[in-house]
Amino acid sequence: MSRRLEPGRLVIASHNDGKVREIRPLVAPFGIEPVSAKELGLPEPVETGTSFFANSELKARSAADLSDLPALADDSGICVEALDGAPGVYTADWAETPAGRDWLLAMTKVEEALAAKGPAASRAAAFVCVLTVAWPDGETRAFEGRVDGHLVWPPRGDRGFGYDPVFVPAGHDQTFGEMDPDHKHRISHRARAFAKLKAELLD
Repeated sequence: MSRRLEPGRLVIASHNDGKVREIRPLVAPFGIEPVSAKELGLPEPVETGTSFFANSELKARSAADLSDLPALADDSGICVEALDGAPGVYTADWAETPAGRDWLLAMTKVEEALAAKGPAASRAAAFVCVLTVAWPDGETRAFEGRVDGHLVWPPRGDRGFGYDPVFVPAGHDQTFGEMDPDHKHRISHRARAFAKLKAELLD
């Protein structure tokens, strides 16, 4: 029988308060109380992995080892077919500036890279998320979620974050940036990864 996440504290291996707020209502029905790595004063590990799985495991493993509690980490990004999967695991890096992350700059970089490929370049893209649970005894479990779609330009909508304003999921005509947030959260790459996690570790 598969190992389960038991009621009690679960470290969210992130210094992003928004991620903890997003995860809390998902796990609360199972008696799990999420606490962020930031709240526990844990350091942010350097993400040296070259895949979503590697970086997700690295973050979860670090948090579990340092806290002696189960930990959940998320690594996600957008993969553009015509750019050989870029930005991929470097999704956030494309937004980095000396003043912080500039997502319009990141979206512009993607659009310029596509434009350089010529008008026939595919605009297919996918958001990918890997959620990893790590336990203090060394066991880890990883779950991948993916939503396919295509890129549009210029950006549309101000309801999402990151690359949401240029991504239209397959079967829809709105970008994630235009979509009602509750609807987006039901069909997102993170929601799909969490559904797999829930089926194996919580239900």
